[in-house]
Amino acid sequence: MSSQKEAYLRLKKAVAHHDKLYYKQATPEIDDQAYDQLKADLEELLKKYPELEDAQTSLFLVGDDRVEGFQSFKHRLPMLSLDNTYNKSDFFTFAERLESQFTDEDFQLTIEPKIDGVAVSITYENGIMTRALTRGNGTEGDDITQNVKLIKDLPDTIPCDSAFIEIRGEIYMRHDEFEHINAVRKETGQDTFKNPRNLAAGTIKLLDFEEAKKRSLNIVTYGLGAFEPANLFSSQISIQGKLKDWGFPVLEKFWKAKNAKEAWDSIEALDEIRNHFSYPTDGAVIKVNAFSQQKRLGSTAKAPRYAIAYKFEAEKAETRLNDIQLQIGRTGAITPVAILEAVQLAGTTVSRATLHNEDEISRKDIRIGDTVVVQKAGEIIPQVLSVNLDKRPCDSQAFCFADHLKSLNIEAKRDSDGASWRITAKDDPIRRQRALMHYASRPAMDIENLGTAVIEQLIQIFEIKDPSNLYTLSQNDFLKLDKFKEKSAGNLYRSIQSSKSQELWRLIHGVGIPNVGKQAAKDLESQFLSMENLQSASYSELIQIGGIGATMAESIRTWFDDPDNQSMLNRLEAEGLNMDAQKPDSGEEQTLANKTFVITGKFESMTRDEASELIERAGGKVSSSISAKTDYLIAGESAGSKLDKAQKLGVTIISDQELTQMIGKEL
Repeated sequence: MSSQKEAYLRLKKAVAHHDKLYYKQATPEIDDQAYDQLKADLEELLKKYPELEDAQTSLFLVGDDRVEGFQSFKHRLPMLSLDNTYNKSDFFTFAERLESQFTDEDFQLTIEPKIDGVAVSITYENGIMTRALTRGNGTEGDDITQNVKLIKDLPDTIPCDSAFIEIRGEIYMRHDEFEHINAVRKETGQDTFKNPRNLAAGTIKLLDFEEAKKRSLNIVTYGLGAFEPANLFSSQISIQGKLKDWGFPVLEKFWKAKNAKEAWDSIEALDEIRNHFSYPTDGAVIKVNAFSQQKRLGSTAKAPRYAIAYKFEAEKAETRLNDIQLQIGRTGAITPVAILEAVQLAGTTVSRATLHNEDEISRKDIRIGDTVVVQKAGEIIPQVLSVNLDKRPCDSQAFCFADHLKSLNIEAKRDSDGASWRITAKDDPIRRQRALMHYASRPAMDIENLGTAVIEQLIQIFEIKDPSNLYTLSQNDFLKLDKFKEKSAGNLYRSIQSSKSQELWRLIHGVGIPNVGKQAAKDLESQFLSMENLQSASYSELIQIGGIGATMAESIRTWFDDPDNQSMLNRLEAEGLNMDAQKPDSGEEQTLANKTFVITGKFESMTRDEASELIERAGGKVSSSISAKTDYLIAGESAGSKLDKAQKLGVTIISDQELTQMIGKEL
């Protein structure tokens, strides 16, 4: 294989990997500049060797945010990406090329903030909102209308100036809302989100409408796709005034310029004030103002020729690294964090920065006492970029992760297949705390009044080691907790005691078997009917269950083979916890017995969780994936690829109303 072919395949694989993380999972591993450079390297290679290109390469260069579970629709006018540059000279080359095209006529550029959000196109027909789509692959996007309608400052109707119009904008999440959601998740033992943009992208794609309603999103609009009549707008500048008149949130500031120099002055002016905007901004968008001139310039398959995005370099600052501390997650994973001398960065005071893992510390040779360069590129917790070796103390010592763990009396080992360290000591207080938070959380045993602060005190005062110890405490014991009185102690005691009768699947989920989530726990309950049967299930029996793969089956078997876990289950059973699948109420007919259902899309009459509960109460089973063994697909709005697969397999497709008719009762 030629070196060019190898380079092409390597770049293509890297871009595809980061596309998936950014567009589909909203969990990017690298910053925008590194991501853009990968794409630029791939494009440059294809310019030199066009014979390397295949049918899928253009998708990688544009990106695609479509995911399973959503119905896709075409944009009337393609929703293209913009070419990016971080280089001043590249911007001037672009702007001066445009100037040369229009020497004999008036020419203007507009300069707008580039919002770091989730691109959306909202269609209004005869003044009524009919559909909202993601960018998707530029040609078609996922239907996110239901969640977009939750945005409070977005009008449902507009004056009927237009028979049809696609309004383009960016959905974003305010920092205060982001921090509130993360605080709640931390309190309940769930993983926190990385940054507001990722959370906004995840929220707008939530299939659980009830969960989406709990989160607040905002939008800013700035452009158009297709519109009728064709003479409604003639320029980019005319859009903002009309959108504002119609009640849309619009850009707080934009500029117009007659030439490249004026445009550059506007970009610098934007950089000075952008941290004061209500929305996150990571660059400037420069466009030809007149639509007639835009049309003459045209577009490539990937981007318009009349516009470019100038991306601001992420702000950096130097400061002293005073210490390296360790954060411990629910699974015992250890993440190093830099404790910094406080420094101003991107409008906020920064005193902590992520160090990712042991390999990152070693690669950058980061040491306590170093002067480090930190960067805030859309992250709430910034990252350490590099060390200023000229300012390194002469007595500094390389940071040894293993020695640092030993000095803190933390028993841990490094994952054999990764760069993470994990606590091995089961009685570690922080690991116990994370495990108890998960056990008490709403998706598990749903124990009210048992939050982080309470769990910390229980571990400290009563040396709680695992969930079974919770049930040995009396109401008087809770009076020893800080700020607890008779009423609060009684409420907590009753919450813990009432959890004994929770469904078996909640206990299976709550005890923390690695890789076993809520749906897998339900599948295990349905298959084995008791904790005793599950505990004695073999690997071969487990792997035959739909949705239980080899990794999960091995995790389940390893967890139950651990003597400490066996002892904990014995104690839970002795305390009276439910260890069997609950039998249906005598008054409820098992009309769906031995039937398997898959649920997809959105429904007006119920949420997906409510549909699952109805099915399970009537004796049916809910699966997450379509197969030949599926009896029914319940398809709602935006059913997506599961509907296509069900049709190909000949699976019976029903609505939510037909489900309630099958059960024989209405909600």
